[in-house]
Amino acid sequence: VQLQASGGGLVQPGGSLRLSCATSGFTFSHYDMGWFRQAPGKEREFVTSITWSGRSIDYADSVKGRFTISRDNAKNTVYLQMNSLKFEDTAVYYCAATFRALATRPLEYDYWGQGTLVTVSS
Repeated sequence: VQLQASGGGLVQPGGSLRLSCATSGFTFSHYDMGWFRQAPGKEREFVTSITWSGRSIDYADSVKGRFTISRDNAKNTVYLQMNSLKFEDTAVYYCAATFRALATRPLEYDYWGQGTLVTVSS
């Protein structure tokens, strides 16, 4: 099982980034997918999730209206479009897969990627 997150980098406040998470080794279309983030000295926190069908999406309050999750089951890839980035969005972003519905806790996720660093700085 592999989850390869990419697309992180340095961006100014108000800017945008698009993260991708390419997966292999499991039946992607059967799993709900999530994005989490972990800032230095803080616990890993839920950002957003999308069901296997793409029909149901959940966002943390801190990113609602700014971030958009999507998936392409034909490409086994999940995306995170991040707009209007703020200093407090700085973190390592992780993609993860779960067989559990409505999962928002890290322990509920079965597979994890290695993370990609997003730094919001002027």
